[in-house]
Amino acid sequence: MASSMNIESGTMSHDDHHDKGSKSSEESNKKKPINWPLLLLNAAFMAIGVIGGPLLSRLYYLHGGGRKWVNTFTQSGGFPILFGPLFFLYLRHRSNPQSTHFFMESKLFVASAIVGVFVGLDNFLYTLGLSYLPVSTSSILYATQLAFIAVFARIIVRQKFTPFTINSVVLMTLGSVLLGLRTSGDRPAGVTGKGYLFGFFLTLASAGLIGLVWPCVELCYAKATRVLNFTVVLQFQLNVAAFATIVSFIAMIANKDFQAMQRESREYGLGQTMYVVVLVAGAVVWQFSFLGGLGVIFCVGSLFNGILSAVLLPMTEIAAVFAYHEKFTGEKGMALALCLWGFTSYFYGEYQTNKKAKALTKEQADDQYN
Repeated sequence: MASSMNIESGTMSHDDHHDKGSKSSEESNKKKPINWPLLLLNAAFMAIGVIGGPLLSRLYYLHGGGRKWVNTFTQSGGFPILFGPLFFLYLRHRSNPQSTHFFMESKLFVASAIVGVFVGLDNFLYTLGLSYLPVSTSSILYATQLAFIAVFARIIVRQKFTPFTINSVVLMTLGSVLLGLRTSGDRPAGVTGKGYLFGFFLTLASAGLIGLVWPCVELCYAKATRVLNFTVVLQFQLNVAAFATIVSFIAMIANKDFQAMQRESREYGLGQTMYVVVLVAGAVVWQFSFLGGLGVIFCVGSLFNGILSAVLLPMTEIAAVFAYHEKFTGEKGMALALCLWGFTSYFYGEYQTNKKAKALTKEQADDQYN
């Protein structure tokens, strides 16, 4: 797969960061061509995780699961599946005599460990919020991460906004918060009004924290000294997920979740085997989500990652309506329409920007030739 997707060629040189320190990371990223096959692959990974992850996490709660840190563990605990593609890429690296470095540099290792701790905390906030909310409501609320990403990307990586970008952020944020206007008829059975409100704000806090994390990841990529390729992105994700899992693992020990899991699996509504299947499948699917997110940031940037997440989350809402027969209210329909409108606005703006950039490059090339 690496050869067909041209993964090794999808590199990002950072020499310009040393020669032109005043340039922002976003400006530097725009200089490299987009590896479209790799971007589409990571977008597909995101779609699998963003749509499937919340459905499986909610399925755990619906049939008797109640251990919050166990469910949090599944959001990062699938990281061992990354050893397979990394081992393949390592063998490919060894067979290429021109290859120099395979492992990521030490400062990226440290940065990914710190990011992993914050991701572990974010996973817990999201999981706890989901225990009080329907998947459809939680997904739309979590899409507010786009607004947080836009703000933090502007501060951290000096993301340049166009009118189309601003329009997209406003539309999709409005769609995400629209559900807050009428929520009385959307509470799951057994959840009180206070519990619903608690889950509402927990999910917003989770969206805010991940909105900070993604631009920080983009900054880590930009500060890399050596050439950055997708192999390093895989290592970065593995380390992030490993440290996020360590956070959950320590909490599970403190909360005595391992002892409780045996009893919980016997009493699980779908049976003991399905209890294991739900948790393992959740771990694998959630890993696709985070791997895809880091890959999209590598290919384009953190703001596009937020845009893509925001348009996929309403798809989760639709899936929840069919899978769990959740209510599809008028507010949810309007939120979905606004998110899709914002996504279209962003892509049209990017199309216009790239069109102008290509025309300018062609004009400069013609001037140099003449």
